[in-house]
Amino acid sequence: MASLQHEIRRRGYAIRTEKSYLYWVRRFILFHHKQHPTELSDEDVKTFLSYLANAQQVSPNTQKVALNALGRVDLS
Repeated sequence: MASLQHEIRRRGYAIRTEKSYLYWVRRFILFHHKQHPTELSDEDVKTFLSYLANAQQVSPNTQKVALNALGRVDLS
């Protein structure tokens, strides 16, 4: 997570964005039973977002933040 945090800071994101992105990446990893994100596919991201929408009933805007966290930050 430290390398991810470093990358977010290098890109100049706001501290609140950093905290939010780290939160969603952590949730994504835990949802997939602690698999490394590089082992997961786009389909796994879709599964996670569907879970957020259906089981957790998060708002569409929150889903967008989660997607941005997973898609715009290099998870390797």
